[in-house]
Amino acid sequence: METRALVVKQIGASGQISLGKEFTGRTVLIDNTEPGVWIIKTASTIPDDELWLHQQDQAQRLDRAMTHMDQAAAITDVDELESQLNLS
Repeated sequence: METRALVVKQIGASGQISLGKEFTGRTVLIDNTEPGVWIIKTASTIPDDELWLHQQDQAQRLDRAMTHMDQAAAITDVDELESQLNLS
């Protein structure tokens, strides 16, 4: 369980507030739930051209493909395959 700490910060003349160096470069979501109340959460963003990978049906297809990739390929007897396909 995470511990909560109340921290007092001063909003600067430019309207900015520092959350600390541990959050440098991070993306955050700021939810203004009511006047004077902000909930700040760290977040990760997904580039638009990769968003399709996170859709449920696509995720299932990718999972199936990855499962098949992990399985060892069966050794194929080319002569037997040709006879089954009637190519000889």
